[in-house]
Amino acid sequence: MSARPETPLLDRVQSPADLKKLSDAELTQLAGELRNETISAVSETGGHLGAGLGVVELTVALHAIFDTPKDKLIWDVGHQCYPHKILTGRRDRIRTLRQRDGLSGFTKRSENIHDPFGAGHSSTSISAALGFAVARDLGGSCEGGLGDAVAVIGDGAISAGMAYEAMNNAGHLGKRLFVVLNDNEMSIAPPVGAMSNYLTRLYAGEPFQEFKAAAKGAVSLLPEPFREGAKRAKEMLKGMTVGGTLFEELGFSYVGPIDGHDMDQLLPVLRTIHQRATGPVMLHIITKKGKGYAPAETARDRGHATAQFDVPTGKQRKAPSNAPSYTSVFGKALVDEAARDSRICAVTAAMPDGTGLNLFAERYPSRCFDVAIAEQHGVTFSAALAAGGMKPFCTMYSTFLQRGYDQVVHDVAVQRLPVRFAIDRAGLVGADGATHAGSFDIAYMANLPGMTVMAAADEAELMHMVATAVAHDDGPIAFRYPRGEGVGVDLPERGTPLEIGKGRMIQDGKRVAILSFGTRLEEVRKAAEALAARGITPTIADARFAKPLDEELILTLAANHEALITIEEGAIGGFGSHVAQLLAENGVFDTGLKYRSMVLPDTFIDHGSPTAMYADAKMNAEHIEAKVLDTLGIAQIGSKRA
Repeated sequence: MSARPETPLLDRVQSPADLKKLSDAELTQLAGELRNETISAVSETGGHLGAGLGVVELTVALHAIFDTPKDKLIWDVGHQCYPHKILTGRRDRIRTLRQRDGLSGFTKRSENIHDPFGAGHSSTSISAALGFAVARDLGGSCEGGLGDAVAVIGDGAISAGMAYEAMNNAGHLGKRLFVVLNDNEMSIAPPVGAMSNYLTRLYAGEPFQEFKAAAKGAVSLLPEPFREGAKRAKEMLKGMTVGGTLFEELGFSYVGPIDGHDMDQLLPVLRTIHQRATGPVMLHIITKKGKGYAPAETARDRGHATAQFDVPTGKQRKAPSNAPSYTSVFGKALVDEAARDSRICAVTAAMPDGTGLNLFAERYPSRCFDVAIAEQHGVTFSAALAAGGMKPFCTMYSTFLQRGYDQVVHDVAVQRLPVRFAIDRAGLVGADGATHAGSFDIAYMANLPGMTVMAAADEAELMHMVATAVAHDDGPIAFRYPRGEGVGVDLPERGTPLEIGKGRMIQDGKRVAILSFGTRLEEVRKAAEALAARGITPTIADARFAKPLDEELILTLAANHEALITIEEGAIGGFGSHVAQLLAENGVFDTGLKYRSMVLPDTFIDHGSPTAMYADAKMNAEHIEAKVLDTLGIAQIGSKRA
């Protein structure tokens, strides 16, 4: 563990109110100390580093000028909120970030009054800020009061359609609110699309002319390399009327761009717009992700997500890997299949590295499409690719695919288009917590007519499911797999297409059958070993498919056993519900079968290690063993029994 930094000014800050006692020079010093404290804390916990380092000065300036928590400060996504947490009374717990019973890695309403709106997904901040502004003007009330509303949104997050829906509505309503566009030209992946290109060119003519000098918005006051870019952009906009930018067309008064790391620019600008704004204001700041910490600044992802690390060197301390990750197995399998089929293409929404599609993009750049943070568009785009004779793999985290669900229904399922949905981060994901849990995709995909839904029990099965999806042209198909390492099974040279709707037997036994869907199969095996010591040998089967169900397998298991237990890494309404429907329709419950379904509980589970989260969900091996014993009516006392 590295020595903690000296922070004499920060040590005096217990709440944002303390910042109002400091001079501008002291605020600048405080920003330096806050940056060092953030680096030190994340080196011990791991987490999202680069985003927070990029907004240190902004965080200090906003809390010094606005009156939080009465003024509502809303951080889009929340990756960048660690410095904010340190300044808002949580410094004593900052080294519990993303750990069980510790601070969330995102803003969270239940955690602190200075987190007025929870986050985790992107592009929601402007909508939320507008809601607070309207509530204020309608006489609403909430803890801390209602004052100004400030949304801080990045250049990646602002690429999503929801941000523009909110800006359009805000411009129409004309309410006083503030949007800070944090333009670091670096979201999680390098930003893509026309909006990103626009921001690199943008220079507003003469917004808020009467205080242009105070705002230091003139080209001559911009630091390099921003100055040259601004000059070029101004030349491009010569023929336009003053204020003729996209944001001003949407009804915002636009100020910027300014250097978001220069407190001599940032503080006067914020003070000026705070004093004079009457309607919606867009402040465009230029920052650098990972600012002030060389290992983050030079990393490909600018320190987006890091394990624990050594502060002097930036070297991460990661546990040795015993097996390839599911994500990498998927990425390699898809590349291999694409070498054999030129119609295979891949679509992701700003997560090429996270989904393993960086491998595909390197090999087949013309067939890989990063649509930015636009899941709705990504799904419909994939649907049309399928209608055009391609084989699109729409590759998204389970939690993000939720954002495109209407398109999954309307544009894919209704039209029976063969889009292949590769659903990463299925189940409980660990330190990112409830906002990122892949809890619902089994239920929301399997209830759609014509949808085929698979779950891989291990990394070899994942390869087979990639091959199955490639071969499947009869409507949409989805397969899910978790975050992290695989089981460590031997991998085939190439996946083999599975027979649609057919599961597999793992172990023959008596009395009780356990039907697993997904990677809890490894926990089922462990539970079976413990049960064997009690003289109980359960039958084990891997369902592989939630839809269509392997009806023959399920009805046979039901007919030949006293009890049937299903288990899945998903919420109520998924695989187990489909099995129950099948059993009911076939009158199986009338025979006295004891049926139980193990699913994620009907609650949001807070962050922790995946093992701890599944312990909370009561879905680890010991819980499976206990469920079998309880179902069979066997007392669970320390002694083993036959």
